[in-house]
Amino acid sequence: MKVAILAGGFGSRLAEETEVKPKPMVEIGGRPILWHIMQHYAHFDHKHFIIALGYKGEVIKNYILNYSSLHSNLTVNLSSGQVNVHDGPKQDWIVDLIDTGKETQTGGRIKRLSPLVDNERFMLTWGDGVSDVNINQLLEFHRSHGKLATLTAVRPPARYGYMKFDDEQVIEFTEKPQLGEGWINGAYFVLEPGVFDYIDGDDTVWEREPLERLARDGELMAYRHTSFWQCMDTLREKHILETYWQSGKAPWRIWDE
Repeated sequence: MKVAILAGGFGSRLAEETEVKPKPMVEIGGRPILWHIMQHYAHFDHKHFIIALGYKGEVIKNYILNYSSLHSNLTVNLSSGQVNVHDGPKQDWIVDLIDTGKETQTGGRIKRLSPLVDNERFMLTWGDGVSDVNINQLLEFHRSHGKLATLTAVRPPARYGYMKFDDEQVIEFTEKPQLGEGWINGAYFVLEPGVFDYIDGDDTVWEREPLERLARDGELMAYRHTSFWQCMDTLREKHILETYWQSGKAPWRIWDE
């Protein structure tokens, strides 16, 4: 099944990083967060990606075009220009890199990908968040209800550590837990091609009119994910993900290398 990834936004809240690169190219553990997301889907054998480009899309194009050489040892013959790649990653991925406009809203980007979906069911996520969502279980849930759209609902991480008291004594402390109440859109969508009819054009924000109308029409279902999920909107959240990775216990790293 094809996996669409929205990777065209400006990432203004990560301006320290995104002045020179799009947010999906901000690195965690020396690899773009986009790579982490693609590895996650590939682990479940979904290896055909459609990446919706916009702001600084050429950076993502260059990364994908040079993927093997960037992560391999090379021998370069300067006189002939011949390059031999040694012992590098040989990913059996197909990646469509589609310019969807710098100013296009999320819904518009999705609609522009419709010719590549081939009127088939597809998956969709953002290029700035990671999780340990079980894609197989998500797909099984989507198939079971027969509606047009499934989103993955998550409990957002707490901004600060959680404490439970007995008078003044701290009896429980959890650093940045998932909140026990409230659900938000964690992306990781499974969608039928009929959702394109809910998107008017480039100015449509997917999270507003299309999802609101799908909900009103009874065509939107939520797969509740209670394990790890973390977006990367700020430098603080980048630091959280980097700390996880450096610890060797990143919860979203479910693939083998």
